[in-house]
Order: sequence, then C-alpha cells, then structure tokens
Amino acid sequence: MNNFPNAAFSPDVIELMARALDSSVATLPEPICSAHITTIAESILRTAKDGEREVGALQRIALMELALAPRQ
Repeated sequence: MNNFPNAAFSPDVIELMARALDSSVATLPEPICSAHITTIAESILRTAKDGEREVGALQRIALMELALAPRQ
C-alpha cells in the first residue's frame, strides 16, 4: 500500500470512504484478489485526499482505476 503521510480525515470522511470501499468490493466477481482491494483502497484514499466526498464518485473512480491497472 502506498503511504499517505499528510492525509488526515474526519470520522465522517472515513465513514464515506469505508462505504465506497465496501460498495466497490461488492461489485467484484469471486474470488476477490487482495491486490484489487488494495488498488481500490489506494484510489479512494487518494481521491478523498484531493477533496472528493461523494461515495458514488469515489466508487466509480476506484473501479475505473482498477479496470485500467496493469494485470498482475
């Protein structure tokens, strides 16, 4: 997981990010790869750090980044 040294989030934003992560992971087919979860989580952290606060937008961006990520 990448470091996010200067990231600080309020409890409300953490709850939004958790909802975005849960809803994103729920769309993935089984079996779910831990690398995919990491990619989604990093995207959500990065996007929230940039100021996005809408759960749907966090989810869409994370899933788009996952789709564009190189396959492992």
